[in-house]
Amino acid sequence: MQRITKFELINCQTKCGNLFITLLSALLFCNFSVAQNPILSWDFDEMENRETIEQQSGIPDTLEGNFNLAAGVKGKGLKLDGFTSRLIHNDSELPIPGEEITVEAWVALGNYPWNWCPVLTTESNEIKGYRLMIGPHGEASFQTAIGGQWISCTTERLSIPLRKWMHIVGVYRANKEMTVYINGEKSAELPIQGKINYSREKNCIIGMVAYPEKPSDIHRTWGTLPQYFGLNGIIDEVKVFDKAKTSNDIAGDFAGYDTKAPEIEPHRLPSVENQSGRFGAFYTKLKYYDEWDNLWPVDQDPDIAVCFDKLPVNVIFWRGTRYGASWVAENNNWMTDQSVEAWGEGDDDKEGCFEHMQDRHCRFSHVRIIENTDARVVVHWRYAPVSAYNNTWRVDPKTGWECWIDEYHYIYPDAAGIRKVSWKKGTLGYPRQFQESLPLLHPGQVQSELLYKDYVHVADYEGNIAPVSYVENPGSMDTEFAKYYTVQQYNFKSENKPFICYEPGNEMMIRWSSIKGYDRHGGCNHFPVGQARCDGRTSTTSDRPSHFGGFPISYPVVNEKGDRNYWNGLYGINGMDMKEVVKLGKSWAFAPEIDISGNDFISYGYDKSERCYQIESKTSKPKKLKFKLMGNNENPICNPAFFIKNWSVEKAEVLVNGKPAKDARVGINHELEGDNLVVFLFLEKDKPVTITILPKI
Repeated sequence: MQRITKFELINCQTKCGNLFITLLSALLFCNFSVAQNPILSWDFDEMENRETIEQQSGIPDTLEGNFNLAAGVKGKGLKLDGFTSRLIHNDSELPIPGEEITVEAWVALGNYPWNWCPVLTTESNEIKGYRLMIGPHGEASFQTAIGGQWISCTTERLSIPLRKWMHIVGVYRANKEMTVYINGEKSAELPIQGKINYSREKNCIIGMVAYPEKPSDIHRTWGTLPQYFGLNGIIDEVKVFDKAKTSNDIAGDFAGYDTKAPEIEPHRLPSVENQSGRFGAFYTKLKYYDEWDNLWPVDQDPDIAVCFDKLPVNVIFWRGTRYGASWVAENNNWMTDQSVEAWGEGDDDKEGCFEHMQDRHCRFSHVRIIENTDARVVVHWRYAPVSAYNNTWRVDPKTGWECWIDEYHYIYPDAAGIRKVSWKKGTLGYPRQFQESLPLLHPGQVQSELLYKDYVHVADYEGNIAPVSYVENPGSMDTEFAKYYTVQQYNFKSENKPFICYEPGNEMMIRWSSIKGYDRHGGCNHFPVGQARCDGRTSTTSDRPSHFGGFPISYPVVNEKGDRNYWNGLYGINGMDMKEVVKLGKSWAFAPEIDISGNDFISYGYDKSERCYQIESKTSKPKKLKFKLMGNNENPICNPAFFIKNWSVEKAEVLVNGKPAKDARVGINHELEGDNLVVFLFLEKDKPVTITILPKI
């Protein structure tokens, strides 16, 4: 029955008298009562033993997974984690609406679902039922099963902003139309022919897909697996009516609530809040956001953070990046890197990429601190390239061993260190990729907030420096080319900028970026932190952290030692300009010769894989160690380090040209075979320097 407005009622009273209006008022009241009484409703105000009551049937519904109660639009709301939580309502007498339906809910999202996800669904695998959905790009949709297919009435993208309470309503009138309202206003409508085929299942689901699905916007269908996912955020006042509410009804419902900001924080990448004030590596447990953190069945100290006393930066080995090293600037701008990556070819390309990105639970990825002294930190990262199927790369059918990678990160007090990437000969094979630069974006952060338009500078050791930029027409540039560049520095909008230096002979691929993407989020958001089993998903909204860029990509020189292959890169983050970074790289790639005085020590030369001179004492009681570094313009001295094996005393004094060294860092590394001394100097010279290291009892 069509509702009568107040104006029509007054007009009727004037014409027909009080008796007639009394009858009309009674009829109006009856119609209003029917229209406003739901057949299903949840308000989540009461929760006991993981159960909440569906108010019309009185049936207690059990909540699955990780959830919390939070402030709702009225009383309490249900906070869903997006990964595990859902409500299933089972009722042998589940009400079946007729030719009209209204489904409504209040929703506040922390991020968008991986693909279309129901606020409430009564669907079955026979394509029957109805469902109120939220899309991966911030859409709302009311969907009904008519004629064996889902008919969808859908709003535009980004109709639902994040971290705001939104009143979402779907209305169905058989053989007429479906409409969607957001915050009291009509946002989409669709004429329809036919009636709903209702599901024979006697249940409905709130907050999660009914069946495993693949994410939207994926790169390779064969590199992605379906899985369960749900809504991340708070829902409240979920109701189903067997009548079609009018626009006035819905506007009045929305206006009847005084909403406050929901209890949802932006999902920014973690930061090291309490810097130690000293150089060193620390086991810790970095906090991202509660719902993601609660997924991990880990105890204390699963992560590692390296701090520096002279710079407000960090090197972070965190579960969210699958433990790949991340160089983090003072304003929490992140740069990480691709691991060793492999993939099949032709018919063998059945699982997509094998890489650390796919190890979303860190099953095959582990970190540990090997050294931790005032002079040097060494962190060991061991991982196996893995696919979205959780299969490892090149498994030997005889032994069961697959390809494993060992990365040793030798990090020094100047926030620069070596990344040594090593694998057993014959286990990696081809095709393969060793390195890819991955700047990370926080949710809500666009590329222009992280980078200047000249987003990276590249150089060689002869001092030739070139910018790579966001431009109007990247196709007019050399969009992809190779050159023997050896140095790169990402131009972060930070005081400290990340850089990489490679050995001479490195081949670097460079790609210019379109200016159209400069003020956008962009990139791919299956990594970092993403838990979808997916080897590529385009980030179309700024709801999750993402990685982007990817270039420069380098193919470094591969070295051999024993039964191992390895490559080296000098990574760092500091306030150096590009000329200074090139000079630092030269001091590593073309390290000055060392000339040791006397016969009590032996030199093994400079080890690029540790950024360190290797020296050994011939005696059990070390004596004075004196040597000269033959620095010059082509072989500069920049913050050198020394490893002296078999140093049996706890302390040492360091002299430079006969005077006490300024801010010398000295550490003792205790091993089963004996004690070793590590010395690091903040020292820059373009000429020979005499260094003396004295045992200090």
